[in-house]
Amino acid sequence: MKKTNRRKFLRNSTIAAAGLSLAGKFPLYAASSAKGNQLPRWKGFNLLDLFSPVPPRNPGGGNRTTEEDLKWMADWGFDFVRIPMAYPRYLDFDRTRDITVEEVYHFDEKVLEEVDQLISMAHKYNLHVSLNLHRGPGYCINAGFHEPFNLWKDKEAQDAFYAHWAMWAERYKTISPDKLSFDLLNEPAYIEDMNDQYAQKGPVPGEIYRKVAEGASMAIRTVNSDRLIVADGNGGGNSVIPEIEDLNIAQSCRGYYPGLVSHYQASWVWKDPSQAPTPVWPGNIDGKYYGRESLEEFYKPWIELKERGIGVHCGECGCYNKTPHEVFLSWFGDVIDILTNAGIGYALWNFRGDFGILDSRRADIEYTDWYGHKLDSKLLELLKKY
Repeated sequence: MKKTNRRKFLRNSTIAAAGLSLAGKFPLYAASSAKGNQLPRWKGFNLLDLFSPVPPRNPGGGNRTTEEDLKWMADWGFDFVRIPMAYPRYLDFDRTRDITVEEVYHFDEKVLEEVDQLISMAHKYNLHVSLNLHRGPGYCINAGFHEPFNLWKDKEAQDAFYAHWAMWAERYKTISPDKLSFDLLNEPAYIEDMNDQYAQKGPVPGEIYRKVAEGASMAIRTVNSDRLIVADGNGGGNSVIPEIEDLNIAQSCRGYYPGLVSHYQASWVWKDPSQAPTPVWPGNIDGKYYGRESLEEFYKPWIELKERGIGVHCGECGCYNKTPHEVFLSWFGDVIDILTNAGIGYALWNFRGDFGILDSRRADIEYTDWYGHKLDSKLLELLKKY
């Protein structure tokens, strides 16, 4: 297990970054896709192998992606996977107590090699890989781990965030940007108490978001100036980030609007899931009308961002399994159609699981047997249309 000395790491990173400017134009991608998007219209899934900060209890446990999964994706015409990681998952520290600031730098080589293997396996099937920190040092949209600092307020957290991305950049510096991109941080939002699951969430002040994104980008591009970098939309992934448009960073939107449809009765959203209003599409939910026009208005700023020359992709989309299936398909058909017409790709959350096309545990559909898994054929056919 490899443990990195924090002072040495920060000193070396500072020296390496000296003189680097993000004002220059780095190539986002070798070839633009249709509709003027600087990113290809990638289509695929999120893989949850390292999503939890807690290691699986047995070596083969957890939501582990198999080679069969990746083969099926490729066979069905998909070309993209996003790997949202919780940084404590690939650290070595005493998990019987809260992590310390020093331990945030204790990388576990054994787990890092698991990431290597997953990326390599995805590349075997010609899938582009987006490596994402779902939980970065000092921030996560979800609770579930006690953070020692706050990314938006504490320099120590920001230094650690940059150091993690410098580590990943060095580890994968020889992999081409057409095969691997870095998605800096999942769904940034300003949260005062990072350890409160239901804490109020708002947009990160623009100047703070810029500072953090620029620092991480400098750490990455010191190692590989061509690395494709993506920043998730502000306010939980929903809003474009005008403050970073000059940094040559692509931006990632979400396919969850309105949450009253996509996250119906989700326990991490509703304190009392039984109080969630029943979703319909189109129609009135909780006193407000929602339909395709609502979605077109929601995505308008993202389409305008793309037309200004900033690459746009939808890094997460989909619907929790409590939403009636026909409502889900009707709503999601509009989402995917709007994104596709704008030349914007997507990644479903997830492949196998409650939002996925396999083993989603919905109670209101008839599944197709697929090599021992339960396949949502209607959802798969909808995705393949686009």
